[in-house]
Amino acid sequence: MEFDRPESIPFSEVPLMRFLPFALLLIPAFALGAEPEPKKPKYETKKNHDPDGIGKFYLNREIAQVMGHQGAGWLERPNREKEEAPTKLLKALDLKPGQVVADIGAGSGYHTFRMAPLVGEKGKILAVDIQQEMLDLMEAKAKKANVKNVELILGTETDPKLPKAGVDLILLVDVYHEFSHPFEMAEEMVASLKPGGRIAFVEFRLEDPEVPIKLVHKMTERQVILEMAEFADVDHEKTIKTLPWQHIVLFKKKEGKK
Repeated sequence: MEFDRPESIPFSEVPLMRFLPFALLLIPAFALGAEPEPKKPKYETKKNHDPDGIGKFYLNREIAQVMGHQGAGWLERPNREKEEAPTKLLKALDLKPGQVVADIGAGSGYHTFRMAPLVGEKGKILAVDIQQEMLDLMEAKAKKANVKNVELILGTETDPKLPKAGVDLILLVDVYHEFSHPFEMAEEMVASLKPGGRIAFVEFRLEDPEVPIKLVHKMTERQVILEMAEFADVDHEKTIKTLPWQHIVLFKKKEGKK
């Protein structure tokens, strides 16, 4: 048995009320006067926390207390080569003459002055710190050693003051976990990278209980990757695990991104 197919009805003659419920579904909530859902805060504060932390959390990680300039001597300790193998670190970074490298949280300049000869006269090391006392130490070192390719930058807790799209490599050695505003800092760092530029997070391995460093001053590889996943312009390139206590978690800015 066949049913008669109804003749088509011009759209203009279809009652409006039939389509009204569907049309309302297409209207954004804010157009109807509804309040948009508030964004979840990037940071949390907790009263109960590690005594070596500041009680502020980012993506479930407590931010560590900053080491003051009074600890500069520890950065220059004679056994640092044995404990951290900075020579291996610099080899792994594969620096090239002419590159612009930012050493963020440069401190006393331990890595800054080891990288300076590797980038050569046509390259530059941007030594960034938020403590003027640390910059003063590096200025004295540069004068004493007659180093001309180190530029000192006083950053802030939210901005390392780097040139936009002007940096080949950003190095963070045992410092990112102390940033009071890691999202804002990472956002500025990503913006400062040239296309193809890299960020190297050198952090004490939280995965390894044998690493003799306080817990909030260590980070897992997974946590570093989680936090940098907030930024679509960079990809996790690789993790280097050849250092005694630390891993080098490397990210690369996508080509074509400014």
